[in-house]
Amino acid sequence: MIADKSTSSKVMDIIVYTTMIIVLVVTLYPVLYVVSSSLSSANANDRGLVTIFPVEFNIDAYKGIFQMPTLTRAFRNSVIITAGGTAINMLFTTTYAYALSRKRLALRGIYTIIAMIPMYFSGGLIPSFLLISQTLHLYNSWWALVLPGAINTSNMIIMRSFFVSLPAELEESAYLDGANDFVIFWKIMLPLSQAVMMTVGLYYLVSHWNSWFSAMVYLNDEAKMPLQFMLRQIVLLSANLEQAALDGEAITGSSIYFTNYVAVKYATLVFSMAPMLMIYPFIQKFFVKGVMIGSVKG
Repeated sequence: MIADKSTSSKVMDIIVYTTMIIVLVVTLYPVLYVVSSSLSSANANDRGLVTIFPVEFNIDAYKGIFQMPTLTRAFRNSVIITAGGTAINMLFTTTYAYALSRKRLALRGIYTIIAMIPMYFSGGLIPSFLLISQTLHLYNSWWALVLPGAINTSNMIIMRSFFVSLPAELEESAYLDGANDFVIFWKIMLPLSQAVMMTVGLYYLVSHWNSWFSAMVYLNDEAKMPLQFMLRQIVLLSANLEQAALDGEAITGSSIYFTNYVAVKYATLVFSMAPMLMIYPFIQKFFVKGVMIGSVKG
């Protein structure tokens, strides 16, 4: 029996490690290809010679995008929108979730239903646009990108579940010591909630950083556009240039964008991925703990 278990364990280990290697290759190859293409020459990209290593290495594409004022401005806009939007999300989500986690809250069921409705029903794009532009007068403002989604119901439920799991004795003892609800929330609950806050914060952070559709709908000033919207424009223009090249049309232009538009497109992708890749390792340990919220405890 012991030998059988040992053999089964070895077979399972082989299956698990093989699956992990396959997932790693499938996940890592596109990233390596994008980085390699961004560091390769126009000739290598046009001829399809790039795989996972740069061919005819050069950094002209990166020099080119840093010389584009629209991209550097869009990067700054994305940082502002992401930082401000995430702060607003965390403020409203944590406070709303904490309030719903307290059984003494009057009409708690009604407030929960109000929060749950947007998960299943939506007015649609046109009513939302009319609300933002004509009722709230937020059109062409960054507020239109961050206020409509100030609370994500799924993230709020995650935080509420965590607050519910905290011992009630902590709150009771704080009340006996004279603390009010704000002090309890700020001095006791939030310090104990680092894992769930980092997890939910990461969800909001990535959502804001990757968002481009809201900017396309609610902004009309190019100076306010985020990086992902400009990246979309570059990808579309690159596709048009590539199609023109396939059709045999002459591509005119002396800038790096026209001479090596494939590398510029991928360099912009790397430029947009880099911040999230640099941030994630610092909050990864909190993220692992946070995603376990709601699991069965032994």
